[in-house]
Amino acid sequence: MAAQAIAFFFRHVLRKPFVIPTLIYPRKSIKLPQVMSQEEIKALIDTIENLKHRTIVMLLYSTGMRLSEVANLKIADIDSKQMRIKVVQGKGSKDRYTLLSEQVLLELRAYYLIYRPKEYLFNGAREGRPLHGRSIQHLVQLALARLGLQHKSFSVHTIRHSFATHLVDQGADLHTVKELLGHSSLKTTAHYLHLSQARTKGLVNPYDALLKEVERDDGEKSKT
Repeated sequence: MAAQAIAFFFRHVLRKPFVIPTLIYPRKSIKLPQVMSQEEIKALIDTIENLKHRTIVMLLYSTGMRLSEVANLKIADIDSKQMRIKVVQGKGSKDRYTLLSEQVLLELRAYYLIYRPKEYLFNGAREGRPLHGRSIQHLVQLALARLGLQHKSFSVHTIRHSFATHLVDQGADLHTVKELLGHSSLKTTAHYLHLSQARTKGLVNPYDALLKEVERDDGEKSKT
């Protein structure tokens, strides 16, 4: 209200433009998320010996699901015929589908034969209840510590960011990635363009190109 009153005074009384001081209303900073390399993801999965824990991390990376979405995943949500997973009531209370990896499906079948889950894919300590999200956070942090990566501020959510960034690296379009992640806005998904290294690998720095062009011109002049 105060800012609106001051703006009104400047515009209609002083007849001057009013610019809101950034010290009073600072712009919201946007920080790019952390992303793990494919090698780090592979090492993270390989370091987990427990089949249940390894399957959870494989699902996190191969689907891009959020922590709570994996924790509450039900057996009925796995569609092996269509090779997809239904995320029921994800963030924003929206249903969506995401990818089901062929290799992860094999791991899921091995996991099912040993653990025999009933309703939820990953049962918690209490029968009929899903695994708690903190348990997933804990197992990921332990695996990261074993790899010596705990200092990089990686987390469960970093695996989701890595899924999206690696998809963009492979040429997936943003609209597809947006639907897989369950983003409500394409602006959120567009952040992964900044994280993609594949998009900039083939680019030639304009300064290097400038020097090459000058060298070529000088070489042609010396010939004449």
